[in-house]
Amino acid sequence: MASKAVDLIYWKDTERTGMVLTGLVVGLLSLFQLSIITVLSTVSLAIMCCTISVRIYYGVIHALKWGDGEHPFNTGPTLELDISFSGEDAERCTQRAIVMFLSALNGLKGLFFVKSLFESLKFLVLMYLVTYLGRLCNGLTVLIIGVIAVFSLPLFYKRHQEQVDGFFAKIQANIDNIKDICQRLAQGGGPPPDSTPGGAKPKNQ
Repeated sequence: MASKAVDLIYWKDTERTGMVLTGLVVGLLSLFQLSIITVLSTVSLAIMCCTISVRIYYGVIHALKWGDGEHPFNTGPTLELDISFSGEDAERCTQRAIVMFLSALNGLKGLFFVKSLFESLKFLVLMYLVTYLGRLCNGLTVLIIGVIAVFSLPLFYKRHQEQVDGFFAKIQANIDNIKDICQRLAQGGGPPPDSTPGGAKPKNQ
């Protein structure tokens, strides 16, 4: 299942990925005008109309002796697709979800109760920026942008990995430099320590 999702994200099957992406974006855009109940029911009706029409068509063809009467959805990723979980798989996924949830909860607890002042300040700035994001767009817009990013950024990174890594390496170097300056200011503004072996020691006054 995971390999099929990766194939979709990296456009291994262009036609299938295009259909999935178009369906997701159109469905999410529909939520701007219609409720989620209306969207789900309408999509379900459209799918049922198509599948029942195909099923009746194949039945008529078989009745006229023009076909072998085989079920039209017995082949391909339809009825034959196994989406069930065994007991071990379900237990493993449940345990992983619980671990991820508790880990996220523990991280939020550390941020809210200032386990690390620097990390809490970064979270404070992030939440402040998110308030501006909330004024510009709603959660549905962010979700649509996220869906488009999932289907575009991994492929872009794969094709331009060296340039992207170099760009982020420069950003990380600047961030490390700023963090070093902040830490030195918090410790009294002394000079950075000499990292060379046998570096000169400060003279006693």
